[in-house]
Amino acid sequence: MRICIIAEGCYPYTVGGMSSWAHGLIRSFPKQEFVILTIVANRDLRGKFVYELPDNVVEVHELYLEDLDWCRHSKRKGHMNKKEYQALRSLMLGRRVEWEALIDFFQKKKRSLNDLLMGEDFLNAVTEYYMLYYSQIVFTDFLWTMRSIYLPLFRTLQMKIPKADVYHCLSTGYAGILGSMGKHIHGGRLLVSEHGIYTREREEELIRSKWVKGIYKNIWIEQFRKMSKMAYDRAELVTSLYDRARELQAELECPIEKTMVIPNGVQVERFQDLLGKTESEQEEIYVGAVFRVAPIKDVKTLIQAFGFAKEQEPRLKLWIMGPWENEDPYAQECFDMVGIMGIPDVIFTGRVDVREYYGKMDMMILTSISEGQPLTVLESFAAHKPVIATDVGDCRGLISGNGGDDTFGEAGIITHIMNIGEITQAILTLAKNRKLRMKMGENGYQRVCAIYRMENMLNAYGTIYREFAESMQIAVQDDEMKGIMQQPADQSKEG
Repeated sequence: MRICIIAEGCYPYTVGGMSSWAHGLIRSFPKQEFVILTIVANRDLRGKFVYELPDNVVEVHELYLEDLDWCRHSKRKGHMNKKEYQALRSLMLGRRVEWEALIDFFQKKKRSLNDLLMGEDFLNAVTEYYMLYYSQIVFTDFLWTMRSIYLPLFRTLQMKIPKADVYHCLSTGYAGILGSMGKHIHGGRLLVSEHGIYTREREEELIRSKWVKGIYKNIWIEQFRKMSKMAYDRAELVTSLYDRARELQAELECPIEKTMVIPNGVQVERFQDLLGKTESEQEEIYVGAVFRVAPIKDVKTLIQAFGFAKEQEPRLKLWIMGPWENEDPYAQECFDMVGIMGIPDVIFTGRVDVREYYGKMDMMILTSISEGQPLTVLESFAAHKPVIATDVGDCRGLISGNGGDDTFGEAGIITHIMNIGEITQAILTLAKNRKLRMKMGENGYQRVCAIYRMENMLNAYGTIYREFAESMQIAVQDDEMKGIMQQPADQSKEG
C-alpha cells in the first residue's frame, strides 16, 4: 500500500510538534511505502529538509503557494464553459461548492492563473458576489482581496497529485484540498488528522493580524471554512487528539460519525535514566522550555515572567531549547529583551537533543497562545517533570486529567495565556516546594504511561491503514466481479 502524507508548513522543514509526529509515524511503519506532499511558501525552501528522510519515503513533492505564474499568458483569452463558470460561482457565493468540477477545470490543462484572475469570468463572479453582500465597500479593494484569496487556492488546484492508496492529510486547509484532489483523481481513501483545528487557528491569526482589516477578515475566515468542509465531507475518517477538538470539528460541520479521538503518544522508555544535575548544580533551580522561538509560543511573556520570578528567587535558571529562523525579527526581539531587562541566567540553546537536558530540569514550561496536544508536555511527564502551561488546546486535560479513569492528580499548574503575573507565581510556587515538584512529576509520569504511550497511537493508525487497505481490496474485487458479470451481456449485443 502506498500512503501519501500531506503536510502544510511543517514536515520536513521544521522540527518539533507536527513534524516530529509525522517523522515518527513514517519511521514506525518501515515496511510501508510513503510519499510526502508538502506545502511551503516559496521555492527558497526547496529541498531544505531538517530531517533525514526514512528509507521508506520514496518520493517528495513540494507545492509553493507563493510561486510565480510559470504558464505563458495566452494572447486569446478563453472563457470558461457554463459548467466551469457555475463551479466558480459556487465557490465565490458560498453555496454548495462544486469542487470536483473545479478540480477538473484546473487539472485538464495548464492555465495561466494571471490570465484567469485578471479575466472576465473571474471579474463577473466577483462582481456578483460583491453586489450581493459587500456593495458598501470600495470595489477595487474588494477585487484585489479576492485575487489574493484565490491565487494560492487556484495554485493548489493546479498541483499534479502523486498516485497513492491513502491520502493522509495532517490538517484541513490546503492539505485537505490536496487530499480531496487525490481521492477524486486517483481513488483511494482520505484520512484527515488534525492536531489543532485548522479553521479555528486561521481565524485566531486573522483576528490578531494587522495585514487584513475590517470586513476582509470575515471573507478570509469564510474561505478557510469552505476549504475545511471540503476535506471533512470527502474524508473516510477524521481524527483529533482530544474530545474538545472533536466537538469543534462537529461544530465546523464535520459529520460526527466520521470522527475519532486518537491521543498523541511518546516513547516513555526514551526518557528514562536521563543525566541529572552535577553536584555543583544541585542548589540551582532549572526551568526548561522546549519549543521553536516563534510568536505563537509567546516567548516574550515567558522571558518577562521568568525575570520577575528571578528577582524573588535568585537560584532560578531558564533554558529555552529549540531553534529559530535565521534573521527572524521576533527571535532577535526575544534575545534583545533579555539584555534590555538585564535578566541573568537565560540560555537559548538552539536545536539540541532534549534528552540531554530533561534530566536536569526541575520543571518545564509552555507559554503558547495556541496548541493542540503538545508533545513537549508528554515528554516532560515521561521524564518525571511537572509542567506549567497556558490553558490552550488540551493542556488542561494533560495536566489535570480528562476525567473517567484518569485519577492521577495534578501534574503541574495551568495559567491563562499572556498572564505574566500568573506565570511568575506558578514558577515561584514550584521553585519553593521540592516535594510538590516531585509529586506532580510522578502524577504526570503515571498519566503518560497509562494513556499517552506511543504504541497506543501507532496501533490505532496501524489499524486504520489496514482497514483502508482491506476495504480497497474488497472494492477492487467487486469491480472485477461486476466486469465479469457484464461480459455475457456485452458479447450478446455484439452478436
